[in-house]
Amino acid sequence: MDIRKFFRSFTFAVAGVKQAWREQNFRFDIFAALLAIFLSIVTGLSQMEWIVVILLIALMLSLEMINTAIENVVDLASPDIHPLARAAKDIAAGAVFVFACASVIIGILIFLPKWMNL
Repeated sequence: MDIRKFFRSFTFAVAGVKQAWREQNFRFDIFAALLAIFLSIVTGLSQMEWIVVILLIALMLSLEMINTAIENVVDLASPDIHPLARAAKDIAAGAVFVFACASVIIGILIFLPKWMNL
């Protein structure tokens, strides 16, 4: 294994995160993640609840990055508005939306019972 190639792959990954940061939705997701972490600290979650919150955050950010990558590739492949290009972008955005909705529901199921007992 070439150690230089291995470490260089991390620079590509960091570049990808920096590129994603330029997207408004990704920055919103980071804000939401920080809010979720703050609320988790204040609420005093169990270890398993923390695992769920961290997984949801990581998956949401990753899915948002995949959506952005799909949008960029579609724009490159089809600079003109084409029904299939629009469908691909809409479906990718829809996947993010479905996961965001599920994350909110899971968050409510984790936090609401704890807040009701305060």
